[in-house]
Amino acid sequence: MRHSLIRKSEALNPTPIYAVNEASVDSVVDQLGSAAGNWVARHKYKGEPGRMLVVPAAEGSEVAVLYGTDEEGLSSTFASGSLVTALPSGDYIFETSFPDIELGLLGFALSSYRFNRYRKSGGDLPRLVVPDDVDLERLCTVLDGVELARDLINTPANDLGPEELATAITKLFEEHGGKGEVIVGEALLERGFPMVHAVGRASANAPRLADFSWGDEKAPKVTLVGKGVIFDTGGLDIKPASAMTLMKKDMGGAANVLGLASMIMAAKLPVRLRVIVPCVENAISGTAFRPGDVLPSRKGLTVEIGNTDAEGRLVLADALALADEETPDLLIDMATLTGAARVALGPDLPPFYTEDDELAEEIALLSEASADPLWRLPLWQPYMKYLDSKIADINHINTSGVGFAGSITAALFLSRFVENTAAWVHFDIYGWTPIDKPGKPSGGEAQGIRCLFDLITEKYSS
Repeated sequence: MRHSLIRKSEALNPTPIYAVNEASVDSVVDQLGSAAGNWVARHKYKGEPGRMLVVPAAEGSEVAVLYGTDEEGLSSTFASGSLVTALPSGDYIFETSFPDIELGLLGFALSSYRFNRYRKSGGDLPRLVVPDDVDLERLCTVLDGVELARDLINTPANDLGPEELATAITKLFEEHGGKGEVIVGEALLERGFPMVHAVGRASANAPRLADFSWGDEKAPKVTLVGKGVIFDTGGLDIKPASAMTLMKKDMGGAANVLGLASMIMAAKLPVRLRVIVPCVENAISGTAFRPGDVLPSRKGLTVEIGNTDAEGRLVLADALALADEETPDLLIDMATLTGAARVALGPDLPPFYTEDDELAEEIALLSEASADPLWRLPLWQPYMKYLDSKIADINHINTSGVGFAGSITAALFLSRFVENTAAWVHFDIYGWTPIDKPGKPSGGEAQGIRCLFDLITEKYSS
C-alpha cells in the first residue's frame, strides 16, 4: 500500500492530474491546448465531482488527467481513491492546485490496498508522486499500520489461530526491540486469567495471553488492550450460519491495536508502550463454558454467564484488570464487541466510551482532522443495574433491560474492571468494510487508529 506513493525522483515521466470543477474546467483545458479542448467537448465533460477524463495535451504529444471535484474541495473524504481503479498503471502527480493534497494522497494509498495472500496479484497499480513538503515517512508509518490491521483481519481462522496471532505480536515487538511473554493454556489459571481460559478452553487451539512492552520504562505509560477472538461460533449459544460468516474478523480489536502499536514503535514515540491481547477461539466441545456458569475473574469479581456469545468482554475484562494494576497514563481497549453499536451507528462510525471529558474532546477533534470517524457514547450509569445478578457480583450481559443499550452495557461491564486508571477509553469497532468505497476496500478495516496515533503523538511528543 505504501508503495503506491513515491518521490518525484523515483517517478518515470509522471502524468499530471488536474482538479477541475464546472467553474474551472474551461480555463484548465485552455492551458492544455486545443486537442484537450476537442476531446473534452467530444465527451461532454464538465468536471462533475468524481468523474475522470484522460485528455491529450500539448497538441496530442502527451496526456493529462482531469478529475472532477467540488468548488470547496474533494467531493468526499477519500474521493481520490477512485483514481486507483480508474487509471492505468503508471506514475502520476497532483498539480499544485489540487485541493487537500495530503488527504488526496492518503485516500489514493488507502485505496491501493490489496489482500493477495490466496490469489495472484491483479497486476501493477498506478503510483502517485508525493510532494517534497509532505512527510512521506510518517505517512508510510500510518499506512504500514493500517495494512497490518487489514491483513490480520482478512486472514481466515484456519491460518490465524490463537497461536499464530500471538506469534504475530511477538514478531512485531521483536522487530522493534520490544519484549514480553505469551501465557498458554493451563498456565492462564496459574497466572490469574480464569476468564480468558474459560472462553478458550473448548478449542483444540489452546488459549493464550500475549503481554509485550517497548520503550523507555520511565516514559509515560500507554497501554493497548485488544480483543483477540480469532473465531467466534457463539459457543453453546451458537450463532446462526449467517451470523458466523464474518467471524474471522472477531479479532479485529487485536488487529487494530497491533496496527496502532506498529505506528507508535516505527515513529519512536517517547512512550512506554504495552500491548495486552487475549488470543482465544470461542469453540464448542464438552469443555465449553455454559450459560448460567459463574466464573471468577482476575479482578476478584464473580461473573454470571448470561450468554456464551458475549465472550469478548470476558477476555477483555481479565486483560483490562491486568493493565489497570500498573495504572498507565493512558489505557485504550479496542474490540469488535457488539452488534448494537452497528445498529446505532452503522459500520463506518465506531462509538467510544470514556469518563474523561478532556480526552473525549481531544479524540473528537483529532477524529475529524484525520478523517478517521469516531463518535462518543455515554457510560450511562443508571444502566449498570441491567447487569445485576442474583447469584454473582455481576452478569456480563443485559438481563433486565429488555435487551436495550447493548453497546453501552458492554462498556459498563468493562468499566468495572478499570478502577485505578483515570484515562481509559473503550472503542467498540466493526473492523470491516462491507462495500467497496474510496479509501476503504471491502474487507478488514482499520478504525480509529490513525486518530489515536495523532492523539498519542500530540499528547506525549512535546
